[in-house]
Amino acid sequence: MNVIVTDTGFGPDDWTLPIVALEDARGDVGIDLPSSTDPAELSGRLPQISMIRVDFPSSADGRGFSIARQLRLMGYKGRLRARGHVLADQYAMARRCGFDEVEISPDLAERQTQDQWLFRADWRAHDYQTRLRGEAASI
Repeated sequence: MNVIVTDTGFGPDDWTLPIVALEDARGDVGIDLPSSTDPAELSGRLPQISMIRVDFPSSADGRGFSIARQLRLMGYKGRLRARGHVLADQYAMARRCGFDEVEISPDLAERQTQDQWLFRADWRAHDYQTRLRGEAASI
C-alpha cells in the first residue's frame, strides 16, 4: 500500500472513493491525470471533481508541477495529490504549486524516510526568494 505524505508526515490513504481515468469519470470519484494532460480539458468540470491525482512518471519530469499550478489558477479547490516519483527534496515545490499531498511507494518511503519529508514540511520557510531577501515567510 502506498504512503501519503502531508505536512504532518507519513500516513495511510484515507481516500475511499474510486480513482479513475478522466474519460471514465462519472459522479463523485477521484481522477487520475497523466503528466501529459492539458488542464484545459477539465475546464467547466472542476467544481464536480473532489480529488485529482497527477502522475509523476519520473522525478525529472516537472510537468505535474505546472499542471497543479494551472488547476489552482483555474479555480480548483478540491484535493490535489501528486503520485509517483516525487522526491523529498521536491516536497516544498509540490506544496507551493498547489498539491495538498504526495503519494509515494513503500520503497521510496524506506529510502527517503519521514524525517526527510518533515524537514521540508514547513514549505513556506524553504522559499528561495524569501531567503534571498532575508525576510520571514509570509503566507
